[in-house]
Amino acid sequence: MTLKLKSKVEMIPRIELLSEKKIIGKRLIMSYSNNKTNELWNSFMPRKNEIVDSICTELYSMQIYPPLYFNNFNPNTEFEKWASIEVIDFNNVPIDMESFTLKSGLYAVFLNIGSASNASSTFQYIFYTWLPNSEYNLDNRPHFEIIGKKYKNDDPSSEEEIWIPIIRRDNSLIIK
Repeated sequence: MTLKLKSKVEMIPRIELLSEKKIIGKRLIMSYSNNKTNELWNSFMPRKNEIVDSICTELYSMQIYPPLYFNNFNPNTEFEKWASIEVIDFNNVPIDMESFTLKSGLYAVFLNIGSASNASSTFQYIFYTWLPNSEYNLDNRPHFEIIGKKYKNDDPSSEEEIWIPIIRRDNSLIIK
């Protein structure tokens, strides 16, 4: 199988120490073989303005995978997916929405340029090329994408950031 990859400049992540974030949104349990992402976002977007204490307009598409999920990938294994936005506090959680605290930690941040339907090649690159050849291991914390003003869903010029939780193989927190 030949993967069509972006330029190497785009595929070199920046490494960031994320500070703790509070988010409010909706979540569903799904698998990649039973993907309910459209259902999730279609239920969240009409109601996102009910979240009155949001910090910004960027949205978080977050995945919480079970431990060892990536050790033996199976597209039928379920995980939790969120459609959410960052907030100041949890004082005003709308009915039928939930809150979540995204703990601080080290992340590799990749810029994905292109349609959402083509993101699988970016993820294949991250997990099968970049990560094994980096000085990092995958950490068991939430993964997420930040969807901002440049996100255009299935447009080839669409942009989103992919945040992958990592830990240095030597367990230090030094960021280069």
